[in-house]
Amino acid sequence: MRALQCQTLGKPSDLQLVDLPDLPSPRAGEIKVKVASAGLNFADTLMIAGQYQHKPALPFTPGLELGGTVLEVGPGETRIKVGDPIMAAVDHGGFAEQAIVRAADAVPIPTGLDPVTAGGFVIAYGTSYGGLVWKARLQAGELLLVHGAAGGVGLTAVEIGKALGAKVIATAGGAEKCAVAREHGADWTIDYKTESVRDRVKAIAAELGREGADVVYDPVGGEIFEASLRCVAWGARLLVVGFAAGQVQKIPANILLVKNIDAQGFYWGSYRRHQPALVLDGFAGLARFHAAGLLKPHISHRFDLADFAKAFDILAARKSTGKVVLTA
Repeated sequence: MRALQCQTLGKPSDLQLVDLPDLPSPRAGEIKVKVASAGLNFADTLMIAGQYQHKPALPFTPGLELGGTVLEVGPGETRIKVGDPIMAAVDHGGFAEQAIVRAADAVPIPTGLDPVTAGGFVIAYGTSYGGLVWKARLQAGELLLVHGAAGGVGLTAVEIGKALGAKVIATAGGAEKCAVAREHGADWTIDYKTESVRDRVKAIAAELGREGADVVYDPVGGEIFEASLRCVAWGARLLVVGFAAGQVQKIPANILLVKNIDAQGFYWGSYRRHQPALVLDGFAGLARFHAAGLLKPHISHRFDLADFAKAFDILAARKSTGKVVLTA
């Protein structure tokens, strides 16, 4: 089988496309999957550099999510059957033609969603659903501010925010990315390259007779988070999802105190170990949203495994919208 292999820690361009023997049969609690596609994530670049919280032994195949078809199931597995179309998060191993997946991590691909698109569904939609529903407790009618709103997780937060009945302000870099956010349901867009996020959010909130945003969904971090602190309502919830800007912000506790703000960290991947039943329930909720036509998964770029360097370049240069996937 073809697979991308990280043989030395470094850059994505250092990966090697290799031919490996087919994977062995799965053990109890596992399934073996024929991979259709695997989504690229910022976390992949950290793992390849040896800077991620999970550090596989070298050599390893990166790739944290996939969509495909079940080839074999381990002894005793009854929930999943051979031939089932599934999608899953994995600790690593997605960038290959075959993968071994924990059965508990696999969920059915929603009806009408193709396996290639499903390869980029799990982490982005799982993160946004869990962050907005479990942690931020977003309510219908609230004002949601989404940063990086044309990116992988940001775009899904726009859709899920609308599905939950919120009013959504989306920030993105450039007119084209703002247009993508609007196409996926954003009520207002802010081009952070040319506009003041703080001023525009406050102006939008004032038009609605409000103080500011009730919930902030932030996968960007750095200066954009600091701007958010200045345009939220009393009792707001700020969700820290990631640091795509490359800068981990320091949060001034005095502002949290004065406005009774909750600043919450959210790492969806840890729920797979700590609360797996909640993760499955989240995907059931996402399947209902998809069946109702409320989700429109967006893949801006698809590349064969052999073209992995181009895929990672586009991700790093922020030239993509939605997700970038590698097809096996």
